Amino acid sequence: MKKILLLFVGLCSITLAKTQGQTPLNIIPEPVSVERVGGQFQLPASLTIAADWENPAIRNTVMLFSKKLETAAGISESKVDLRQNAALRFQINDIVDLQIGEEGYLLEVSPETGVTISANQPAGLFYGVQTLLQLLPPAIESSALVPQVDWVIPAVKIRDYPRFGWRGMMFDVVRHFFSKEDVKQYIDQMVKYKLNLLHLHLTDDEGWRIEIKSLPRLTTVGAWRVNKTGTFGNFSKPGPNEPKDYGGFYTQEDIRELVQYAQDRFVNILPEVDVPGHSLAAIAAYPELSCTPGADKYQVRSGEKIMEWPPSGHFYGLLDNTLCPANEKVYDFLDKVFTEVAQLFPFEYIHMGGDETARNFWEKMPEIKALMKKENLKNLDEVQSYFVKRVEKIVESKGKKLIGWDEILQGGLAPNAAVMSWRGLKGGIEAAQQNHEVVMSPTTYVYFDYMQGDKIIEPPVYASLRLKKVYEFDPLPPGVSKKYIKGGQANLWTEQVYNMRHAEYMTWPRAFALSEDVWSQPEKKNWTRFVQKTEAQFPRLDFSKTKYATSMYDPVFAFSGNAKGEIIVTLSTEVEGLSIHYSFDNSFPDQYYPVYDKPVIVPKDASLMKVVTYRGDQQVGRIISFPVAEMKKRAGMQ
Repeated sequence: MKKILLLFVGLCSITLAKTQGQTPLNIIPEPVSVERVGGQFQLPASLTIAADWENPAIRNTVMLFSKKLETAAGISESKVDLRQNAALRFQINDIVDLQIGEEGYLLEVSPETGVTISANQPAGLFYGVQTLLQLLPPAIESSALVPQVDWVIPAVKIRDYPRFGWRGMMFDVVRHFFSKEDVKQYIDQMVKYKLNLLHLHLTDDEGWRIEIKSLPRLTTVGAWRVNKTGTFGNFSKPGPNEPKDYGGFYTQEDIRELVQYAQDRFVNILPEVDVPGHSLAAIAAYPELSCTPGADKYQVRSGEKIMEWPPSGHFYGLLDNTLCPANEKVYDFLDKVFTEVAQLFPFEYIHMGGDETARNFWEKMPEIKALMKKENLKNLDEVQSYFVKRVEKIVESKGKKLIGWDEILQGGLAPNAAVMSWRGLKGGIEAAQQNHEVVMSPTTYVYFDYMQGDKIIEPPVYASLRLKKVYEFDPLPPGVSKKYIKGGQANLWTEQVYNMRHAEYMTWPRAFALSEDVWSQPEKKNWTRFVQKTEAQFPRLDFSKTKYATSMYDPVFAFSGNAKGEIIVTLSTEVEGLSIHYSFDNSFPDQYYPVYDKPVIVPKDASLMKVVTYRGDQQVGRIISFPVAEMKKRAGMQ
C-alpha cells in the first residue's frame, strides 16, 4: 500500500508541476505567506553555517538540523560567525518584528546566496528549520544515508507565525506505560509540525507513573498491575496470585531528562495528576486516602470494569476510585505530590484532572455529609468545587497555576483556574465568559483515541473521528474573546493503545490537521489542498519509519431500510476524486468492478459486501469487508 501511495504522490506532483510550471510546496502547517521567487539552491557537500554559536538555544537548533543533513545526505557542516558569508544563516532580528512575535520567522532561499532564517527569538529559528526541512526531499527524514538524492531547496520567501501559543498533544502514559525513549520519539514527531505542548497524563486508575520520593508506595505499589491482553475495559478481574509485573514509572531523573529534551525543542511539558476521580492507583498504595470501608483491599486496575455508563449519562463507580474530599489526609498527600511535581516541571501550569468523578459513594459517606454541613455546601457539585479550590491553593503555593478538565466548572470555578474543555466547546465558552483562560480540546474534533474510520476495519473504540472532522476544528468559537483562548490540543488516551507503533497510527495524519488548526490562519486552510499536502507528507513518514493511518481513503458507510425490507447502502468519501468499487459475491473488487454512483440495494441472498477506493487506476483505500448482518443492525432492522 505504501508503495502505491508513493507512486501516487509522485504522479500528483508531476501533474501539478505541469499545470503550475513548478513543483508545489507541501508545508504543514500552512504558513502565513509563501512567495516563490524562481530557481533553487543546491546544497553543497560541505555546508557553511553562520549563527550565534554562543547562544545555547540557537546552537542546539543548528546542531539538530546539521545532524539530519549529515545522517540522511552525508553533508558535513563548518561553523562560521555571522560576520562571514555562509550558505545557511541563522540570525536574530536587531529590530523586533512585532507581527511575527516570539515564535515567528522569515525564511528566504536564494539560488545564489543560500538560506537565511531570521526571527525575534530562538524559537522562531527552530520553527523556521522545521519548514526548511519540509522544503528538502522527503529522504531528509531517513535515519540512514540515502544515496542518489538531489539535495535542492526551492527558492522562496516565507513569512510565518502561529495563530495560538498553546499547540498541544496529550499523551496518556498511564493506561499503558510508554518508556522515556518513547516519549522523546513522540516529541520529535510533534515538533516537525510546530506543536509545542506535551500534556503528560501521569496518574489514573491503571497506574502512577511519576516518582514521588516522599510517598514511595505510589510507585512500588501504584505503578504495577496484572498484565492483560485483549479489549481493555472488558478484562477479567485479576486473581490474588496473578503477578503484578506490568507497568513502570519515570524516576525524577527521567523527568528532568525529558523536560530538558523537550525544552531543547521548544516544547513545554504539562504534568497531570488526575484527582479526585481516577485515583485507584493512589488508593491502592495509600488506602487511607479513601473514606470508603474496604479500600485496603483495592488494587491497581488492570482493565476490568470498574464504572457503569448507563444511557442516561449518570455514571457511577462499582468501587470508590475517588480521593475523599472530607479527608484531611488527602490534602496533606496532595501537598507532598505537588511540591515534588512543581520542582520537576518548569511549565507554569499543573493539571489536576477533575473529570469523571463517580460520586455515588460520596452520597452515603457520613464524612461528606459532615463536610457539607460544616462548609454550607448545598450539593455534590459544591463538594467537588470545595475540593478543587483547596487543590488550587496548594498548587498556587508551589508557584504554579491550576488547570483542569471542564468538570471543575461544576459548583463554581476556583478563582484563578484555567479550563481545558473536553466535553465539546461549551465548557470553554462558559469559562472564557467568566474571564478564565481556556484550552479547547473537545471530543468532537480532537480525541485521537477515537477510530479514524469505520469500526468494521479500525481497532474498535466507542466512536469515530475522521481526518476531515479534525481539520474543521477551530479553537476560537464565534463571539468569544481570543484574549482567553490560549489554544487547542488533541488527546491520545491509550486504553486500547498498547504500544508505540499503534500510538503513531492513531496520531498521524490527524495531527497534521491539528497543526493547521492551531498554527495556521483560518483563511489559509483549505481541505482539498490539505489532502494533497498530507499525501506528500506520507513519504516523509515512511523515511522516518513512523506508522500512520490511510483511513482518509476509506468510504463512509450509511445504512437504511425500505418498505420491502431491503437494505440500502449509501457510500461517500471525505477525499475528493475517488471512485468506490464493490462486490457482493465474496470476491475482491478492483477498478474493473462496479462503480458506486448511487445508493445500492443489497441482494437478497448476499451475506457480505466488499468495497475499495481508487484514484484513477491506483488503489488508495483498503479492501473493506462488511457483513450484511452488521448492516441490518445499523439500519435498525434487527
